[in-house]
Amino acid sequence: MKARNAFLVLLTAGVVGCAVWLIFFSPVLGVRSIDIVGNVTVPAERIEQQAGVPELHPLATVDLAGVEARVMQIRQLASAKVDRVWPGTLKIEVVEREPVAAITAGGKAALIDKGGVVIEIQDMVPPGLPTLKVDRPAAGDPTTMAALRVIQSLPGDLAAKVRGVRASSPEGVSLELSDGRSVVWGGADRGADKARILRILLRRKAEVYDVSSPDVVTLK
Repeated sequence: MKARNAFLVLLTAGVVGCAVWLIFFSPVLGVRSIDIVGNVTVPAERIEQQAGVPELHPLATVDLAGVEARVMQIRQLASAKVDRVWPGTLKIEVVEREPVAAITAGGKAALIDKGGVVIEIQDMVPPGLPTLKVDRPAAGDPTTMAALRVIQSLPGDLAAKVRGVRASSPEGVSLELSDGRSVVWGGADRGADKARILRILLRRKAEVYDVSSPDVVTLK
């Protein structure tokens, strides 16, 4: 009886040991493919290379947080989430940053997202992207962030008319329209009211439209 029990213990230990070896050390359940989803402009090959996971590395021992951190070094990405998909796939789901404005300097255009993060540098401002002009453009700068919030709050029909945004302070945002007219917008508050009123005012001929206080608007 004791011999039988000892045999069962040894057998169980052997099975467990084999399973541990297969899962944690063997290439049998290693990474055979990397599935990348959510990327539009960033090539999958670049993300895979940045992930730095060797082929057939045991899937169970992949440092998911480490992979996410390495992938997030690609500045065009806003987020990255890494998961294991058994038996041999590593899934990397990313969200790309979207440019909302451009800052020009030195003959180049820096494309920035809603958080003021520089996504990439191009030779010129892409069509349809407004130019942002502030004294000290930076992520976290109150004036920069207020201007970006204004840009994001603009409905599509008005956004299409804007070629530039100036901001001297968080409450001093103004819009430069493509036809040469300008709009004193003020702060980022009451965006829907300002947009609604501006649509009506633009039907009237003027050079400057002040909607900074939607309750009392002026034209010049």
